[in-house]
Amino acid sequence: MDLLIYLFFTFLFFHLFKHMFNTIKKNHPPSPFALPIIGHLHLLKPPLHITLTSLSRRHGPVLRLKLGLRNALVLSSPSAIEEFFTTNDIVFANRPAALAGLHLGYNYTSLPWAPYGHHWRALKRVTTTNIFSSHSISLTSRIWNEEIKHLVERLNVGFDHEPLQLKKLNLKSVFLQLMLDIMMRVSTGKRFFEAGMDEDEKKRLVASLKEILVPNMKMGLGDFFPPLTWFKFLKLDKKLIDLHKKRDHFLQSLIEQHQNHEPSISTNHTTLMGTLLSLQKSDPDFYTEELLKGIVSMMFTAGTDTTAITMEWAMSLLLNHPEVMEKAKQEIDSKLKHKNIIAESDLANLPYLTCIVNEALRLYPPGPLLVPHASSAECTVGGYRVPKGTIVMGNAWAIHRDPKLWEDPTKFRPERFEGRVEGYKFVPFGVGRRGCPGAGMAVRVAGLGLGALIQVFEWERVGEELVDMSEGSGTTMPKLRPLEAMYRPRSM
Repeated sequence: MDLLIYLFFTFLFFHLFKHMFNTIKKNHPPSPFALPIIGHLHLLKPPLHITLTSLSRRHGPVLRLKLGLRNALVLSSPSAIEEFFTTNDIVFANRPAALAGLHLGYNYTSLPWAPYGHHWRALKRVTTTNIFSSHSISLTSRIWNEEIKHLVERLNVGFDHEPLQLKKLNLKSVFLQLMLDIMMRVSTGKRFFEAGMDEDEKKRLVASLKEILVPNMKMGLGDFFPPLTWFKFLKLDKKLIDLHKKRDHFLQSLIEQHQNHEPSISTNHTTLMGTLLSLQKSDPDFYTEELLKGIVSMMFTAGTDTTAITMEWAMSLLLNHPEVMEKAKQEIDSKLKHKNIIAESDLANLPYLTCIVNEALRLYPPGPLLVPHASSAECTVGGYRVPKGTIVMGNAWAIHRDPKLWEDPTKFRPERFEGRVEGYKFVPFGVGRRGCPGAGMAVRVAGLGLGALIQVFEWERVGEELVDMSEGSGTTMPKLRPLEAMYRPRSM
């Protein structure tokens, strides 16, 4: 044991002096003062995107950090985002090695974690063709419409006798249940929340599912000091292993449900799982069960919590700005004269509604720090030396609130999106090869959900005070306090 500890600290000091030598010898981006061994880890206070914004304002839009033994860059300007993620996007098309990718990404084989190369391109083709193509979107939009109507019907229950009585509603729970049902139906053809479930059952199910399905791209001590993972007794990856077991068990149950219990839909091409199982029959070597679980996991983790949070922030902003909600209501009423509940096909004629979603994404992006990239080779970008394996993070929150880029950047003004946004000053879904492939779907689903609630119901804050817009902790930037509001059916 003493020998292992000695070797470990020898390894640390070797890298420390190597880093100091390279810093003197090479041209690096600006950086704060670093402590020995830990580098800048002591500066990373939550909320991380705000801390990094403050550091970037002091040191520049390309900020270099030493995170233990790992090099990192933080990009906080559109020009930096463009140069790193579009002009040089192949060099930065990898993901950093991390314990989350090892465990939750099925040993870096799932699309979010896979290194750039043949396997990643094959996965991208599968998801583009079977999830995000125009044909696939047209099939799944029917599910969106049906689930929105189901939500409206559920919220209308109980108003027959007291149509003018306002009711309190937890919108955080409503939006999360909506997205879970949409993603479950897209994936398997069935809802999570079947008829007959009481509210307590639903709450317990939501809590358990959220624990399993919320994205986890965070890096920890074992990622910043990889040699520590040699010491198994430290159990640095125990939480990730436990989470992987729960998530894998859930995903395996979905596969087995299709394979064994419901053979009639096992090859149903209207569901993602049915499509993937059909592809597996034609090419079992590529379409392994782990690959199938990785694709379905991506759908839930990338599309459920993030879209629900976007709708919650957007509705919070609308409650604090009733004049914006009224303008959206007038647009819906004037364009949808048939009085039917808004459908996906109506969104093209409701540009202001899309502006509201985009403005919510600007102010409260569900990924304030874009999913990290990593350099596959040493390179020079903007005159700066970037070593191989450098972690590169885009600070979308900082760019979206930069007063040099946006007039009154902290104000909620959907009208700013009525024209085209030039450049890379709006990047809620990332850019380049590793940008989110489901960005279009997320904006449309969020717009559809918000549009239906604005169209069918009247909304008020719970009290006279403005809705609290404080941010909570988490990689998807949830609200600190879940949104509650008063509502009742509109008199049409």
